[in-house]
Amino acid sequence: MDIVQSLVDDGMCHCEKIGTSNYFWAFPSESAIKRQNRLKALEKDVEQMEAKKRELTDNIEKAQLGREQTDERTSLNEELAEIETQWNAQQTELQAFKECDPVLMKQKRDEAVVARDAANRWTDNIFIMQSWACEKFGMDSAAFAKHFDIPEDMDNI
Repeated sequence: MDIVQSLVDDGMCHCEKIGTSNYFWAFPSESAIKRQNRLKALEKDVEQMEAKKRELTDNIEKAQLGREQTDERTSLNEELAEIETQWNAQQTELQAFKECDPVLMKQKRDEAVVARDAANRWTDNIFIMQSWACEKFGMDSAAFAKHFDIPEDMDNI
């Protein structure tokens, strides 16, 4: 039974359950037809790949037409390399002066204002919770601060 099931799994024969019995069968020409169909599909793939190869080869040849190695092209490539080197050096120099950039400084000032406002908001929230807890539970504010490790000199910025 295991051999027959492995044949079914491999697609070499078919299985049908009719009533309480399992019937297995295979048509003699079925495997030949499958092989022929697979061969046709592979041949079609080969043709498509060859056509794509020809197309890519033609594209490479067309792209190489204007790129013959001449003295002018060599000098332009050298000039391009020199300009890229200068550009990289200028980018490095720009990074060195980036700390003094007015736009960056304004952005940092704006971020500092936002951070200060956020810190003051959280400080106010702590004071609100402290006053609520002191009123609700009759606690002393110094005891609340000591219990929650709040420094005595904490205040808004």
